[in-house]
Amino acid sequence: MSALTNQTPQAIINALDTLLEEERGALTNGELHKLEDILARKEDLFDRLNNITDLESGALESVQNKVTRNQALLGSAMQGIKAVANRMSELRKVRKGLEVYNQSGQRTRFATTGSLKLEKRA
Repeated sequence: MSALTNQTPQAIINALDTLLEEERGALTNGELHKLEDILARKEDLFDRLNNITDLESGALESVQNKVTRNQALLGSAMQGIKAVANRMSELRKVRKGLEVYNQSGQRTRFATTGSLKLEKRA
C-alpha cells in the first residue's frame, strides 16, 4: 500500500471502501484464507486514517456501515465454524459408542461395532 503514502484522506477512504468490499466478498464466498491479508491491509489503512487530524466524520459514514456489515458477516462465519466443530465432535463421540440413560437414571455405554464409515445419503 505504499502508493497511498502521500494521498488525500478521500483516496485512503476510497481504498478502504474497496478493501471492505473485497472482505465482504471473501466472507460471503467462504474464502476465509484471504482474511489474513485483508486484515493487514485494513489495519494499515485505519492507521493512516487515525493519523489524519482534519478528517470529517461524515466522510467515514459509508465506511463505518460497511465495517459493521462485515463484522456481522464475520460473526456468522465464526458461528458456522463452531457449529461444524461441534458436529464433528459429536460424530467422533458416536464412533466411540453411544451413551444413554437406563431406567434407573444411570449412564450406560454401548460400544460401536462394525464399520466406522459414515454413510452419506442424498
